[in-house]
Amino acid sequence: MNTESRAGRDPADWEDFEAAAKRTIEQHIRNSFIKTYKPVLDDAKFRSFDTMEQYRQWCRDNLPDWLGYNRD
Repeated sequence: MNTESRAGRDPADWEDFEAAAKRTIEQHIRNSFIKTYKPVLDDAKFRSFDTMEQYRQWCRDNLPDWLGYNRD
């Protein structure tokens, strides 16, 4: 890109863009997913329920509200 088309723009913005443009798709994908620990949900390898209502009740009883699983 030539400097005329960058006129009036912050050069730091273009440095970030050009650095990102040089990354491979694999790097973009790897950098896009951030592992966030979710209390209770991540504490067991798996859970199973016989009905959806049992699952929803377990969510209400065990998960913090900020995870967004509470339907109340």
